[in-house]
Amino acid sequence: MSAMSEARKQENAPTLGTEERTLLQPKPQRPWPKTRKNVTGCLGFVKRQLFQIGDDWYFLFILGVLMALISFALDFTVVKLLRAHRWLFEQMESSTLLQYISWTVYPIAMTTFSTGFSQCVSPQSGGSGIPELKTILTGVLLEEYLTMKNFGAKVVGLTCSLAAGSTIFLGKVNKSKRYEMLVAAAAVGVASCFGAPISGVLFSVEVMSSHFAVRNYWRGFFAATCGAFMFRLLAVFNSEQETIIALFKTKFRVDFPFDLPETLIFIILGIICGILSCIYLCCQRSMVAYIRRNAFILKLVAAEKAVYSGLVTLLLASITFPDSLGQFMACRLTMKELLSSLFDHRSWAVLSQNATLNIQARVDPDNLWIEWCHPSFTFFGTLLFFLFMKFWMLILATTIPMPAGYFMPVLIYGAVIGRLVGEIMVIIFPNGIKSEGVLNPIVPGGYALAGAAAFSGAVTHTLSTALLVFELTGQLAHFLPVLLAVLVANAIAQKFQPSFYDGTIIVKKLPYLPRIRSSMPGSYDVTVEEFMNTNITCLNKNFGYTDILRLVTSRSDDVYPVVENAESMVLVGSIQRNEVVKLLQAHREEEFQKDNTHQKEVSISIWEKCHIDPVTFQLSPSTSLHQAHKLFDLLVLQHMFVTSAGKVVGFVTRNELKKVIEDLANDRIPVKQ
Repeated sequence: MSAMSEARKQENAPTLGTEERTLLQPKPQRPWPKTRKNVTGCLGFVKRQLFQIGDDWYFLFILGVLMALISFALDFTVVKLLRAHRWLFEQMESSTLLQYISWTVYPIAMTTFSTGFSQCVSPQSGGSGIPELKTILTGVLLEEYLTMKNFGAKVVGLTCSLAAGSTIFLGKVNKSKRYEMLVAAAAVGVASCFGAPISGVLFSVEVMSSHFAVRNYWRGFFAATCGAFMFRLLAVFNSEQETIIALFKTKFRVDFPFDLPETLIFIILGIICGILSCIYLCCQRSMVAYIRRNAFILKLVAAEKAVYSGLVTLLLASITFPDSLGQFMACRLTMKELLSSLFDHRSWAVLSQNATLNIQARVDPDNLWIEWCHPSFTFFGTLLFFLFMKFWMLILATTIPMPAGYFMPVLIYGAVIGRLVGEIMVIIFPNGIKSEGVLNPIVPGGYALAGAAAFSGAVTHTLSTALLVFELTGQLAHFLPVLLAVLVANAIAQKFQPSFYDGTIIVKKLPYLPRIRSSMPGSYDVTVEEFMNTNITCLNKNFGYTDILRLVTSRSDDVYPVVENAESMVLVGSIQRNEVVKLLQAHREEEFQKDNTHQKEVSISIWEKCHIDPVTFQLSPSTSLHQAHKLFDLLVLQHMFVTSAGKVVGFVTRNELKKVIEDLANDRIPVKQ
């Protein structure tokens, strides 16, 4: 029993120098192996040709243009599918049953195909991909994530997810050298999605990186600008727009968009968005954690992901059916139409007084606001009902294992909050706020703009959403109040909850190094000596073959510290395990070639026959936790040796750092080892 327990301890013990690798899903058996091999070879050839260009400018230009083409093709396909769904629904207006079938079966088919296809081609393609990319940028290698097949699975799966429409209420997202290109690619994704290059770069920096090198700034801006310009240009060529203009047209007043007393209301709006974002993040993380703990749901998700997606879609589609509860949630509008109606500068309270509010058989593109007004249910009721229902429906939709984006839904949700506050202000001040003898009318669309930026910024812990909404609308009239609302909402959200992407990392248990929160005052007193691993085995420079073999077979570390001798324990460098294994194999081959089996053992000098890497970065036992964390995070390190007066006394890996941060978060004080 003691031998077995000792073996288990060695298996679970942290290994030194091992680069963190995570296989997100086991490799399933896939059909058509020869076809898949040929396609993979062709895609690999294209990839090699792109990387042989040799100049960042050319590669970034191709990256931006290519992503814009893919994003436009995706949008073009989704628009055609959504129009087909709407046409099918309208053609069956004579039968409520047939309308219900068309309303539910269509999104079910899309989501089940999206889930099944993406899981078959690349099981790790579900979700937005931002949590995984954040993990990769910290130095952790996620197996088979940055591959062409994962990219293809995401594109096809995301197209079907978006084609399901607002029923599911999901949107799209699109080493040293690799780090630079990944940051630029993240900026291109946002820029190609919204046509917003400046906020795309800032959003990628805020979300992806804890530290950002200024030298990478131009890469992000250049690629994002190319992507956004091409995306807007394609819209002009497709006759969707007359020229390159903002995606959402607004008519806010520029001469006097808001009055000074309204600034306080915008701050209150930021407080509301901050509080609601904390509740949303807590509920969403709890929901995902519950699904991962529940045995029945976990078994269903693990075995039949497509069935789970279909069941969830059936529930959501049934609720949003226009002849049932959907008529109180403007469910017939697409995601873009929802935002366009919410950003309308006109007051719905005034418009509803001068219009006949009857349920229209078809959506009027020139009067989208009518979808929010029900004859027996005022638009205040529809806005409140939308907020209540979409709160838990969005949380449930995020559990579907298919490629999808979660930024657009929270942007719309925040816009609804802001629109509600703006319409309440119109009711309180029907003639506007009087300033210097002049009445200035309330602009509800400005509040919707601020609510969208504040809530989405609080959920993602970013400030660039303030700039994003201005690039979307092309107006800067409400810059100051929107920025104030975003700052207030972020202050509340960051104080009490991790961001949506960090919460996903926590729930998925990705090997991500957590940040030290400001609510851990005791962290400043913690030193490396209190959490370092002292179970370290060193290689002596003059070890013989038997000693080296015994050490390599007893431990599975990827890196071994090399010391001068066993007495002094002075650290002279480190050596990779593969180097030691090559040396042992070479020595063994030499022994087999010798005819004299009685020859004495030849001493192997590691210093002469192996490459010993100098240890550039070392920690001292008195180094603080914050300093060690900053070094690991900034330099993307996997391990560091701890030395005292030149003598190696232990080592620290990401596992030790993560454990001590978790202990501090749970009010457990580390004990000195």
